[in-house]
Amino acid sequence: MEIKRENPASRQTRIAAFVRKNTVLLIALALAVLSIALVPPDEAYAGYYDLKTLCCLFGTLAVVCALKNIHFFSILAQRIIVLTGSERTAALALVYITFIGSMLIANDMALITFLPLGYFVFSVTDSKRDMAVFILQNIAANLGGMLTPFGNPQNLYLYAHYHIANGEFVSIMFPPFAVSIALITLCCLLLPKRALRIQASQQGQGMRLPPARTAFYLALFALTILMVFRLLPAWLVLAILIISLLIADRKALKMVDYCLLLTFVCFFTFAGNMAR
Repeated sequence: MEIKRENPASRQTRIAAFVRKNTVLLIALALAVLSIALVPPDEAYAGYYDLKTLCCLFGTLAVVCALKNIHFFSILAQRIIVLTGSERTAALALVYITFIGSMLIANDMALITFLPLGYFVFSVTDSKRDMAVFILQNIAANLGGMLTPFGNPQNLYLYAHYHIANGEFVSIMFPPFAVSIALITLCCLLLPKRALRIQASQQGQGMRLPPARTAFYLALFALTILMVFRLLPAWLVLAILIISLLIADRKALKMVDYCLLLTFVCFFTFAGNMAR
């Protein structure tokens, strides 16, 4: 039997792509390995890792992946965009969807979910404003995620580690959040109000949400929110999520950004060792 050998150029291309995609992980891993050389592993390592933060992040990512697999976010966004008729209103819709989405599903997932939608809307029109909208969506994802504990991984860690009360967390972040939403709205209003030449009524054709599965995934998402706000034990919600998705959608568990979780583990290791 002839064994096919991988082309060295192809291997190098894959390695380069992995490095570009996971630069932060590789830096965190290098720092963790360096710190381990300074502080050899012992029983104190067990206290480094904030398991609640990791559980909350995993749960949020898993449920979002399951919702994406049934096109929940795309269909929801497309139905909102059907109501728009100009570049300005389409940009406002896309930016606000990304802004609000980052508060609920984390900034990285909001970008992965809604940037392709922005590309689709403007790629089937004669508009040249797609790049401006992409930039505004990126800004919106990072600004919108600041308000909620699960809006970005940093918030989730600070919220869990320092046991910040829910009301206190929102009150701290609301002033910059309000300024951000005002400024990004102003930026959108500077775009021209030219009509979009697009058959918006056809955007959602061919895709329908399965009612039972949609309700089930939204219920799981509600459980993750209760876990983040410390209203349910993390271990219980995590067990429910894993068992449910093993039955309903195993692909969602494979799609979780495990590199992001590993990045947090590496940073926990580095921070714990440096503190010692």
